[in-house]
Amino acid sequence: MTDFEAFGPGLFDPEIIDPETLELNRHIEEQMTLAPARWEMTEEHERTLTPGGGLIPSSDPVPGLVEREVPGPGGTVPVRIIPCEGEPRGVYLHFHGGGFAMGGARHHDGMLAETAREAGVVTVSADYRLAPEHPYPAAPADSEAVAMWILQHGAAEFGTDRLVIGGESAGATLSAVTALRLRDRHGFTGLAGLNLSQGAYDMRMTPGVRQWGHRRLIINTPTIKKHYDRYLEAADREDPDVSALFADLTDMPPALFTVGTMDPLLEDSAFLYVRWVAAGNQAKLDVYPGGCHGFNYFPTELGRKAARHANEFIRERCASDAG
Repeated sequence: MTDFEAFGPGLFDPEIIDPETLELNRHIEEQMTLAPARWEMTEEHERTLTPGGGLIPSSDPVPGLVEREVPGPGGTVPVRIIPCEGEPRGVYLHFHGGGFAMGGARHHDGMLAETAREAGVVTVSADYRLAPEHPYPAAPADSEAVAMWILQHGAAEFGTDRLVIGGESAGATLSAVTALRLRDRHGFTGLAGLNLSQGAYDMRMTPGVRQWGHRRLIINTPTIKKHYDRYLEAADREDPDVSALFADLTDMPPALFTVGTMDPLLEDSAFLYVRWVAAGNQAKLDVYPGGCHGFNYFPTELGRKAARHANEFIRERCASDAG
């Protein structure tokens, strides 16, 4: 992990990757190389696999979790609510990853229970509609609807109107787009913060994504291309509602960008971070040596460090004196 001021060649020196992370990456690549190519699977088969192709640990049931449905543009949107002990500092709205076509809110119950406990917030995770059955703009429309529901009902439902939005991978993409929709469609610029972990913000594919190739470290070039194509179909990939990198980023909330050096989406976070601060917003870029896509889901010291930093950010942004 590094401050942006230290972003330089040393960060990418293989010698600074810790042995635990090296072994995790070796194991992931070995197991994924033995398995069928993800980019050649049907959506139906992919959805039978657990997150990360079975490599990411599953979480235990969470006591006190409440399942609800909130109004959405395509019907109701299922949400999972995890309370915290005592009076909450705010609400953390989470969008799951999965290439816009897989995954579900339930896969993150354990992680969000820890966020609720460590950050002192109520967590709300949304099951937005998935592609290819529901391509763009279904997912961002559902995400916007859940965010608006919390803004309108959070004080009555949870006792607080402070809201942080975040997610990983596709969930981070949707988080950034949701913040833009809140500003542009509803005139709302009062989000407490954005927790943007390993997101895709240039859906044309950055040079780093294009050049990554077939190396199987959770995601790779053909897998990413498949995700983008089935989600976007013929949508304009330079539309800010698709690729946040092309948006006017004035009046955006403070953001934490998290990514690893072994993630094809590294440039997405770095590019959007630069545009974020250039527009006059607060932001921090945390880059983790050797971290692959989804590294924060694994019970390694690197993953735990990223989780702690994210929870600290959420806690700080929901503090009563946060501006």
